[in-house]
Amino acid sequence: YCAMSPETKDLPFEEKIKVKLKQGRALFGAELNVVDDAGRQLPRDGKSSGHLMIRGCAIAASYYKDVGGNILDENGWFDTSDVANIDRYGFMQITDRAKDVIKSGGEWISSIELENIAVGHEAVANAAVIGVAHPKWDERPLLIIQPAPGESPTKDEVLQQLDGKIAKWWTPDDVAFVDEIPLGATGK
Repeated sequence: YCAMSPETKDLPFEEKIKVKLKQGRALFGAELNVVDDAGRQLPRDGKSSGHLMIRGCAIAASYYKDVGGNILDENGWFDTSDVANIDRYGFMQITDRAKDVIKSGGEWISSIELENIAVGHEAVANAAVIGVAHPKWDERPLLIIQPAPGESPTKDEVLQQLDGKIAKWWTPDDVAFVDEIPLGATGK
């Protein structure tokens, strides 16, 4: 839940808004944790993103009718498949889904964030980002662009849209242009 805590109630207005935009803190009886790929706890600095884990008395140990299929790790944590960070006050922010991130050189790149920035370009109707194999970095992002009707954006124009809005190493190695990006019922 995202009610202000005693530590945050006296923050300046702008800082309060940043806290209120997060998903919130764990409810009574539950714990939240963010860990790296090796299961090590990440700092609660509001920046370090990793696997969001939860445990508590109301967290299921298995899926419905899944006989013997324990879904908790050896310490009782459930991996939510979300990528998140937790700040120093215990407020958690989901930054992505584990299936929607690209792991490049051991670092996370948010496909959703790249897509959202790319569609901000007036000549782009839709965008998708996928991870492609890379010999050194394991994966690198490929930006796929569906141009807006009557538009013909270039690779350089699309990449310029990202400049200054993302970490330099997030920049896709290439841009592919397609006539259509099919969407499912949920808009994905």
